[in-house]
Amino acid sequence: MTRPAAQGWLAAAALLCVMVLLRAWDWGNPVIHVDEQYYLLVGNRMLHGAVPYLDIWDRKPVGLFLLFAAIRLLPGDGILAYQLAASLTAWVTALIVRQASKEIGAAERGALAAAALYLIGVSLLGGRGGQAPVFYNLPVAAAGCLTLTLPRRSINAMVVSGAAACLLVGLAIQMKYTPAVEGAVMGLAHLWWFRRRGAGWPALAGAALLWSALGAAPTLAVFGWYAAKGPQALDTFWFANFTSIALRAGYPADQLAMRLLGIVAQLAPLLVAAGATWRRQYRSPAVKLAVCWLLAAIGGFLAIGTFFDHYALPLVGPLAILAAPTLGRPSRLLIATGLLALVLFAVEAIKRPADAAGAREVARIVRANSGSECPYVFIGDTITYLLADACLPTAYAFPNLLAYSTEKGATGIDEAAEVRRVLAKRPPVIVTSDRRLEIWNRDSLAALKGTLSLDYRLVYRTKRQNWNTLVYLRRDRPLRR
Repeated sequence: MTRPAAQGWLAAAALLCVMVLLRAWDWGNPVIHVDEQYYLLVGNRMLHGAVPYLDIWDRKPVGLFLLFAAIRLLPGDGILAYQLAASLTAWVTALIVRQASKEIGAAERGALAAAALYLIGVSLLGGRGGQAPVFYNLPVAAAGCLTLTLPRRSINAMVVSGAAACLLVGLAIQMKYTPAVEGAVMGLAHLWWFRRRGAGWPALAGAALLWSALGAAPTLAVFGWYAAKGPQALDTFWFANFTSIALRAGYPADQLAMRLLGIVAQLAPLLVAAGATWRRQYRSPAVKLAVCWLLAAIGGFLAIGTFFDHYALPLVGPLAILAAPTLGRPSRLLIATGLLALVLFAVEAIKRPADAAGAREVARIVRANSGSECPYVFIGDTITYLLADACLPTAYAFPNLLAYSTEKGATGIDEAAEVRRVLAKRPPVIVTSDRRLEIWNRDSLAALKGTLSLDYRLVYRTKRQNWNTLVYLRRDRPLRR
């Protein structure tokens, strides 16, 4: 075995150990994040015939739900399966970060450190489980790594790498639409280098057409599938995926500022090291390409505008790659960066609540007391529906859609009227919480409180982060344990 090959295997094994140490203690936890609970629920319902947007509503592209549906085919309830799939995806992405770091001149030590910091950074920013960027960072990182090789590629090789990069990003776009910004920049970079290598205008136009078609193909295929189901299905798909996003109300400015500050603080070690790399190697073509990739990722992050921490996950890869050459130089900086990242991770881990057992107990009580009727999770964990093997009382099963004022008028329906419709069917069990928020949909909340006070009794309470999950049983039903 040659030395580089042995080095590669050792690096892969080391990063696998890092991944396991960071993520294994969350394996099996059903409530890591509300988003991935819902992805798993939608994927599970798809296996039983549900059609996204028509039978169960959300804004994410259908490719993400297809991924979770495929994962749900694995043994078990799907929770451990999706978390193992996400963990392996994060590990493979870290391997690509290591390789991409070498493309911009990082030494092995710096490349390995960048890959490890990618794993730490992802876990810090809400990617401990199966958030969408944990999965789509893999094809985007592979496309980015191909783009970083452009300065040393032949003109013929660029055609292939451009096709592969655009197709990879096209697959990522079907997990979230923001990678389109990165894909556009990577495609333009390929065109620029293609022309620089001497490609004529006809060849350039042909390459642009081919690469654009490959990047758009997955989304066009989904568009065509819904179009084939009829105009109403296509309209519903279009509204959910595109129109509704612009209708959402914004969050208060102070909340946005605090979220953004928290993200910057967590990314600070990588930002400092990446800045140092740019200052020293700004003439390097590969470094310039990495900076363009990072700027595109920042553009996608800013375009969403809500600044939840997991929306910053696409920044971690290009930041870690840019940081790698600097991390490979002075030992003190590498040690300081690694220690700071680990301290931030440890603080976050210490504050992390242990509420998995309570969530499973909520699901057990819901299952025992629902019978053949549909329970209703007004606000809480949608994994309850899956673990309780319960039917859904509404296509808008993600609680925020009907319970938050930020969604008012953005779902295409009267949200409070939908809540009243569900409550009028007298669900056997209702799950809610005592959480205090400024963004409750007041009409929806008023409908819930009125119904609970008249027809339901509290039968279970459990800690959930810094509030309590509450389970109410209809008064005419005996509590079954």
